[in-house]
Amino acid sequence: MPHKRDELPAQPYEHWEEQAKGLIEEQMVRRGISYKQLSQMLERLKIYEPAGQINRKINRRRFSAAFLFACLRAMEVENIRVPQSKEGQNGEE
Repeated sequence: MPHKRDELPAQPYEHWEEQAKGLIEEQMVRRGISYKQLSQMLERLKIYEPAGQINRKINRRRFSAAFLFACLRAMEVENIRVPQSKEGQNGEE
């Protein structure tokens, strides 16, 4: 049954934005990659963003799926695990 507009959470994607941020940061830590290095890696994909801008974008947790995929590709991530959690599923918390 669809939710009424006033019953929807104010930030329905907040949980997922945090998950996306965590995914990029986890891969950076695993590979020992700095924001400057990620910027250089993205340049190989013809994406030109300064390290500071990448840092702000990730920490704000407001970036596109395209940016997420570009970062993962630049870091040569081949497999990711999508975490299972009850929070955020089907609009329920």
